[in-house]
Amino acid sequence: SKMSVLNTANHSYFVDLPQDGRVMAEYVWIGGNGPLDLRCKTRVLEGPVSDPSELPDWNFDGSSTNQAPGEDSEVLIVPRAIFKDPFRRGDNIIVMCDCYQPEGRKPLPSNNRAPAKAIFDQCLEEKPWFGIEQEYTLFKDGKPLGWPTSSARSFGGPTTQLGFPGDQGPYYCSAGADVAFGREIVEAHLKCCLFAGITVSGINAEVMPGQWEYQVGPVEGIAAGDHLAISRYLLLRVGELYNVVVSFDPKPVPGNWNGAGCHTNFSTESMRKEGGYDAIIAGIQRLEAAHQEHIAAYGEGNERRLTGLHETSSMEQFSWGVANRGCSIRVGRQVAEEKKGYLEDRRPSSNMCGYLVCSMLT
Repeated sequence: SKMSVLNTANHSYFVDLPQDGRVMAEYVWIGGNGPLDLRCKTRVLEGPVSDPSELPDWNFDGSSTNQAPGEDSEVLIVPRAIFKDPFRRGDNIIVMCDCYQPEGRKPLPSNNRAPAKAIFDQCLEEKPWFGIEQEYTLFKDGKPLGWPTSSARSFGGPTTQLGFPGDQGPYYCSAGADVAFGREIVEAHLKCCLFAGITVSGINAEVMPGQWEYQVGPVEGIAAGDHLAISRYLLLRVGELYNVVVSFDPKPVPGNWNGAGCHTNFSTESMRKEGGYDAIIAGIQRLEAAHQEHIAAYGEGNERRLTGLHETSSMEQFSWGVANRGCSIRVGRQVAEEKKGYLEDRRPSSNMCGYLVCSMLT
């Protein structure tokens, strides 16, 4: 069934109403059903705040998010990072939080931020940088944007079937109404990220029609996970306005179509300085030794994407190469020539956890 569509233009009547000095803080956290299970609720504050330490801890019903049993359902959320709210604007904010048991403040099993922060705190001098390439697919009425439908008649009456667009090739980094589908949403999301204070570095149309990418970074340490999580939240919120569903599935359409990844570019101070190529090679060797451990943590359903086809490596075998997009790890040609820089881990899927992947690379 089709989703309910409201007249979003009416929202403009109310967004600029005075708030008598009070501020709305949208607390956002990751639920118990994976890193894309983004939950949120609003707290009204008596005035503006500029640091997470000024915000009160809060709680929610964890039995409704698969994070606590019904007989002991309270889960604590702790503010960690503040972003400006592009929907409410003014002094209103979006707050990234993580989840704890109220008694003893022990991180929940779904809280990958707390252990990631502990890892980053052990290597502050190396200043780990991340650039995350988030791919996603836009869906409307059960099909990717830009994909045709065909009508067929069965014994039960007329039915609608998914049709297929032309072969991949003209859609990547494309321009034109016949090849680029959903640009208005993509541009709106980029502006929201810039307004919110998320470090983003670009957008582009991807190989499969209806598929797009934006890049978070370069961001250092734990902020990489925070910025990725809130950028995903903003994308879901923009999708609401257009009645479009955002899919982070790593293989949203089976067959001869590209999947969706979350390639993660990584460097340390040792890699970026003169002669840093040795540190890059040493990092690649460590990743090879832990290949299966990383694969297991790099996203649900990734086996449907990492087949060795469609610009992916096989998940069964580790590989690396210079300028090779069919490898597990890609080293840029400029990096190889300058003997310093970064590496790109092409294994993470589009639904990966930023906290988990970035901390494992560190």
